[in-house]
Amino acid sequence: MAKNSTSSTTVPDTAWLGRGRHLGPEAERDVRRNLIALKAAGVIDGFLDLDPIEAARSTDLFPRDESADPGPSARRVFEARWGVADGVTVRAQLTTYEPESRRTEHEGVTWVLAAEAERAWEGSWPSPATVFWPDSDQVAWDHETVPGVRLRTTNHLPKDDGELRRLLRDCTRQSWFVHVVVHEAMTPDTPGRRPITAFLAPSLKHRVVEHRATPEQALIADFAMKRELGVGLPRGGAVVLPPTPQVPGYDAERFTVRDVFLDGTEPTELIEKIVEFASLPQPLPADAEQVLTRLRQGWHLLTPDEELVHARAMVTKYAKALEAMTASCDLYREAAESALAALAEATSGGDATGTPAPAAAKQDASPLKSLTKTLARFRGPNR
Repeated sequence: MAKNSTSSTTVPDTAWLGRGRHLGPEAERDVRRNLIALKAAGVIDGFLDLDPIEAARSTDLFPRDESADPGPSARRVFEARWGVADGVTVRAQLTTYEPESRRTEHEGVTWVLAAEAERAWEGSWPSPATVFWPDSDQVAWDHETVPGVRLRTTNHLPKDDGELRRLLRDCTRQSWFVHVVVHEAMTPDTPGRRPITAFLAPSLKHRVVEHRATPEQALIADFAMKRELGVGLPRGGAVVLPPTPQVPGYDAERFTVRDVFLDGTEPTELIEKIVEFASLPQPLPADAEQVLTRLRQGWHLLTPDEELVHARAMVTKYAKALEAMTASCDLYREAAESALAALAEATSGGDATGTPAPAAAKQDASPLKSLTKTLARFRGPNR
């Protein structure tokens, strides 16, 4: 596993992170079926299906951290390992969580996914999302944690100004994904309604959320975005939204496209802007550092070589512990012998010169005689 140090502010270039919601009835069943199918097809090398208690147990192969615990609301933890170009290994961990409440139909099952490669991530590699989730529209795993927003499709902006501004705030402050807003200069036909994310590389496809503003929303969307985010939306154009906190190197003009033709052809300039933005150091979301730590320090799916290394490490660890215990026992025995010798010397009796007292003196040491001698000391000379 990659040992790159994790920055407290940016996502490592070896990592792929995602978080969403599954609105279907059996989220874990969908994951399990997909992993079994990919293992049978030889797409992945192996996988594990763990309950949270098992997942909380460390293999001790890597340093243990309390943040590697998936938490009390975790339902299942899945691990998978597969190879990509040039023999690079990817390790990934997906955890499903109980929703905080089921008061609305939008709750669903929350999931977080962290994957890490042995070198910097490439967009042409398979998306970790479709290793765990089936890439099918019939399985509703691709919902954002922000209600009403979904991956792999176009999301039309709310018509109400208050709702629109609230959505922009939530998407830029809570989401782990890249958000793009496209304005439809005119109502597109069927090819034009195709999501622009379909033109992205596999690993980037499930990291981008596309929003659409209808032709009549040009002014209201532009006004709301300028007020909330400080970026404008050109009529018939598009812009990549800045997250909070700000991405170093982000400039609104740099990531704005003036013209996007929604005719079913690849919007080359917009795709280039998205790729460029995704290549910038991305701020690490508040909860993502714990998810990445869990992947690195709470890993269970070991290869035979890793199991051998682990076994040898455990043998060395226990041998050192036994050696320390033995040394401790020796020190304890020496200390006990010294204490016994001192005690024997202190209780052996004798005068100040060290001459042993006669045996008769020992026989005099009864409690009654000792009390009598003590009382005699208090008698005056005339008594």
